[in-house]
Amino acid sequence: MPLAFVIALAASLGIHAAALFGPDVELFGGADEPAPLRAELQPPPPAAPASESKPVAKPRPKTVKPASSAGKAASATDLVVPATENPAPELAQPAPSITTPPEPAPAKPLLPAKGTIRFAIYYGAQGFQIGRAEHTWEFTEDGRYHLSGKTETSGLAALIKTLVFQNESSGRLVAGGLQPEQYRTRKNGKDANENADFDWSASEVRLSRSGAVESVARGAQDILSLNYQLAYMARLEDGATVGVVTGKKYDRFALDSLGEESLDTGAGQFRTLHLRVVGDTVTEIWIALDRHRLPVKIRYTDKKGDIFEQVATEIGSP
Repeated sequence: MPLAFVIALAASLGIHAAALFGPDVELFGGADEPAPLRAELQPPPPAAPASESKPVAKPRPKTVKPASSAGKAASATDLVVPATENPAPELAQPAPSITTPPEPAPAKPLLPAKGTIRFAIYYGAQGFQIGRAEHTWEFTEDGRYHLSGKTETSGLAALIKTLVFQNESSGRLVAGGLQPEQYRTRKNGKDANENADFDWSASEVRLSRSGAVESVARGAQDILSLNYQLAYMARLEDGATVGVVTGKKYDRFALDSLGEESLDTGAGQFRTLHLRVVGDTVTEIWIALDRHRLPVKIRYTDKKGDIFEQVATEIGSP
């Protein structure tokens, strides 16, 4: 098999392990890096009067001449009324207070406390297997979670070049779903430097590769936790938008719903919801509605029309 096929295998990993074999492959195949969406809450500026066209100088108060020594009152021309009588002293405006959002309450997992899902990775219409992947999850009684993924070449692809990509996500399980705190990556046993650290008190994420700190919206996920967050997203049948940290950047993606489909895989027959993200490339994902919305099939179509598929072969205990 040409080495180009091995390099192109990166695309087949889709949500699970973008950039495994290629230096610039991103989540959902995004070739161009759009500017991340940011939202900041700020107090509105004070409204200017409609009739005001120029700044008006503050008038200086003028004094009143005293009455003459003959006892007569000062004339009207001698009495000048100040523009502002008894002006109130100017008070410094207090700085607006910044309220830290409260920590979400912990929640119970929708999945079993522990589990594993395994995949086979195929290339082309003939379904030539070029890799495999395995995910494990664990939810603990104190409201935390830990996810791990391992994706590698297999068969002839492994003979050409053995590549192993590992990623981990850990954080808390809250009412809205998974709230990642750390995302870590390794390639062939070494730090891949595509890591992320979330600071939810500031709604920010720090990316290790660039050192950039990006603003993130509530509900944002890393590339691994996204697979399990789908179980908590409401009305996916109507589509959704989700923020995702890939390890290289943070971006938001629109998930289009293509409806329900029946799907046979090595792990069994499932009633699935077919989701799709369209850009320069196309990524499709089928989630099992009768199996905790776990992803059971992922299809990636690159710019040249080459197709890669990742299909579940087993779902069970570790």
